[in-house]
Amino acid sequence: MTLLDSLKKYTIVVADTGDIEAIAKHRPQDATTNPSLLFHAAQMPTYRHLVEEAAELAEQRGGNHEAMAEEFIDRLFVLFGCEILKVVPGRVSTEVAASLSFDTAATIAKARKLISLYKEKGVAQERILIKIASTWEGIRAAEILEKEGIHCNLTLLFSFAQAVACAEAAVTLISPFVGRIYDWYKKEHGGAEIPADQDPGVASVTRIYNYYKKFGYKTQIMGASFRNVNQIVRLAGSDLLTISPELLEQLEQTEGVVERKLDSAKAQASKEERLHLDEKTFRWMHNEDAMATEKLAEGIRKFNSDARHLEDFALSQVAQKVG
Repeated sequence: MTLLDSLKKYTIVVADTGDIEAIAKHRPQDATTNPSLLFHAAQMPTYRHLVEEAAELAEQRGGNHEAMAEEFIDRLFVLFGCEILKVVPGRVSTEVAASLSFDTAATIAKARKLISLYKEKGVAQERILIKIASTWEGIRAAEILEKEGIHCNLTLLFSFAQAVACAEAAVTLISPFVGRIYDWYKKEHGGAEIPADQDPGVASVTRIYNYYKKFGYKTQIMGASFRNVNQIVRLAGSDLLTISPELLEQLEQTEGVVERKLDSAKAQASKEERLHLDEKTFRWMHNEDAMATEKLAEGIRKFNSDARHLEDFALSQVAQKVG
């Protein structure tokens, strides 16, 4: 048995890529995308037809170049999402622009639009997760969207405060960033590797998992942003894990048995007390976590930078169409 086959006994495996061929190869349940992944996938000759279709649809929409570029990106996200859903039995996560991370109303509007575009393609909204940054504003948007039946994946999650607020908002899914948490603490320790049994990213997801299961929250936990296979196997039992094609390949090429590490029955022994966070308490609690404060801000900037690359690409495609 391979580590991947063994892991799938306890955890739903999700592919973290926009490369549809890679997704088909590893047979995950779900898939996640972001602007950076789609930018790279859009450069591949295999997916040129999707780029051209998105450009045509943007041209039909009309307006100035910026409006058409925005339409191109929305359409490209949905076209890739539709293709991904042909090879995964579950859901695909489609991201709201990071530039909307502090705008509740705009996040809601973009989410509704993406869902409407999927519906135009005949895709039921149950198969879509709208990916939103775990800011206070993003969590509030997700709370409203969930009540409309639009399921959300709250990403860029680093602090316990974010996790608690997401659970209280009854969001469908959270994505704690294991590798980026590890990176911050490794840098703090002068670049020295941290022993596997002391990995702060793994510890963060374990704490959130135990808290959610102890108090019966329905929000699912999907560990994300892994640096190595060891981090993945130490979170066996998490509801979901989203894994890059490179690490999926390692798991598939390695013989072995994964032991369950996270268990809802064992979570009942957690010493965590139940919290209720209003905005002021959330902001203070999150602010007290230096790692989370820095990594959330950095993550939003990076996602926005990745989106700018995709936007430049979109403008070039639109210019070719109208020029």
